[in-house]
Amino acid sequence: MNIQIFGKSKCFDTKKAERYFKERGIKYQTIDLITKGMSKGELRSVTQAVGGLAGMIDDTAKSKDIVILIKYLAEEEREEKILENPQILKTPIVRNGKQATIGFVPEVWKAWN
Repeated sequence: MNIQIFGKSKCFDTKKAERYFKERGIKYQTIDLITKGMSKGELRSVTQAVGGLAGMIDDTAKSKDIVILIKYLAEEEREEKILENPQILKTPIVRNGKQATIGFVPEVWKAWN
């Protein structure tokens, strides 16, 4: 397994995801979305794995104007705007190769073993 956890330092679910893998002795890499962000390739891989960008956007994010703007942009422009503003993504984003999940979903991660 090659686990990557994209999250925010103050996100409770991100901390729970880290604890889940740590307790099971599974190595993982944590990437702070706010400081490091995601590459275009990582975003596309996760988008494909979870079935689209719509489920990745946090409607309760503080940047409400960006969330609203993204809904009206063309697909290519959405990607760029999300990469510029990673704080609007739901977290944690847990990635294992081509597989990915949004949020705390240990029942899916268990099947990755």
